[in-house]
Parts: sequence; C-alpha cells; structure tokens
Amino acid sequence: MRVLYVTQEMNPYTALTEISEIFKSLPQKAQDNNYEIRILMPKFGSINERRHRLHEVVRLSGMNIIVDDEDYPLIIKVASIPGSRLQVYFLDNEEFFKKRAEFYDENKNLYEDNEERMVFFCKGVIETVRKFGWPPDIIHCHGSFTALVPLFVKKVYHTDPILNFSKVIYSAYTDVVGKSFKKSFKDVATINSLTDDDLIPYYEGTEVDLNKGASFFADGIIIGSESERKLVNLDKPVLDIVGNENHLTETVAFYNQFIEQEVDNE
Repeated sequence: MRVLYVTQEMNPYTALTEISEIFKSLPQKAQDNNYEIRILMPKFGSINERRHRLHEVVRLSGMNIIVDDEDYPLIIKVASIPGSRLQVYFLDNEEFFKKRAEFYDENKNLYEDNEERMVFFCKGVIETVRKFGWPPDIIHCHGSFTALVPLFVKKVYHTDPILNFSKVIYSAYTDVVGKSFKKSFKDVATINSLTDDDLIPYYEGTEVDLNKGASFFADGIIIGSESERKLVNLDKPVLDIVGNENHLTETVAFYNQFIEQEVDNE
C-alpha cells in the first residue's frame, strides 16, 4: 500500500515546531510496516541545498502552476534522508520559496503572500503526484500549509485516476499561517471549478481557519496539538496523539482502518 506524505516541515531540513519532531520518524515507521512511501514538502530558502545534497529532478520539473491567474514555474528537487532508505521531494519556485524563510520575514512578520505560496504548494503537490503516475492509497497532510490538499483532492481531482481512490488524513497542529490571511483568500484558492461556497468550511465567521477546512474535507483527522482538540467532535475517525508516546504505532494502525475499509467496500 502507498502513503503520500505532504508536510510543511521535517527534521532535519526544518526544525520549527512539533510538526518537525513528530514527523521525522513517521515515514520510516510506515515503511517498516510495508508501506511504499513518498514525501513532498516546500523547498524553503532556509534549507541548505549543499549540506542536504539536494538536486533537481529534471523529468519532474518544468510544470507551470497557475496562482491567481499568474503562471509560476515548479521546480522539483530531491534528497535522501540521512540514515534511511527514504527520499524527500522538495517543491521550489524562485518567487515563493528560493530566497525566503518559512512563513515569517526577517522582521518576524508573516509574509503578506502566504496565501499564494500555500496555493502554489498545494496545487504543486497534486500535479507532482499526477506526474509520478503513482496513485496513493493514503495522503497524509501535516500542518496548515497543506490544508488545501484535502479540498483539491475531494472537489477538483475526485475523478482523476491517480487520486480518485485516495483517502486523505489531515494532522492538525497549531496554525501559524492562516491568521495572516486576508479576505482575498477565497479568490486565490478557488481553482478550476471551485466556487466561494466550497471555501466556506475554511472560515470561522470572517476569520480563516485552515485546520477546520482541511478537517472538513479529510477522511480522517489526527490531533497533533492541544489547541486543536476541538476537532475531536467531528463525525469522522479521529486519532488524538498529543502526549502519546506510541503515536507512531497508532498512526500506522489508523491508516490500516482506511485500507481495510476500502477492501471491504470492494
């Protein structure tokens, strides 16, 4: 079975929050349980390409991603995780990532175009997987910067032969990105046939709530931060791993229930 990991952070490439720490061992655990793994994350400018031995994957690069009616080239790079048999694919772009830190500028202010950067990344994830020609059984998204992937999979690419059987799991952590989003978020995020109504789950009143929206469209939810325990009341499978030393084993078991469910449906 195949698991696609989409994450905004990963140790040793970034070390921002609990996401990096929780995520660093999870792909290896899944691989040890006979899952085939691929990992996608943004190539933030803070990631040292020479130290981590990144190199461009020419056969995957060259796509253009449209964000708010503008075309942006997508560059794919890859590196091997030290001490493992896993690789990470990095999504890069000159304007959005190459010379910029994760979410904050040098003055510790959130970037004003984080919406556009997020849409570019989430669309880029979908197009990269399609170019892989690799249909994942599970798509596991980590962090609010990945929060549009569940929407895109379920509402835009639900008939795509690479993605139409994928189950999406969303790990919700404290959102440091969405609080800077403006009213224009709907305009930027409504790709293809999406409408403003499709973005309603991403709002709590007039404020953007990325975790709420992603959880609405996901098939299952994993609670990664204390602040997101409010999501346990949603009517879908939920796993709370806050403070759980066995979170790796329980997460892989969580995958298995979706795989078994799919087998039963067949």
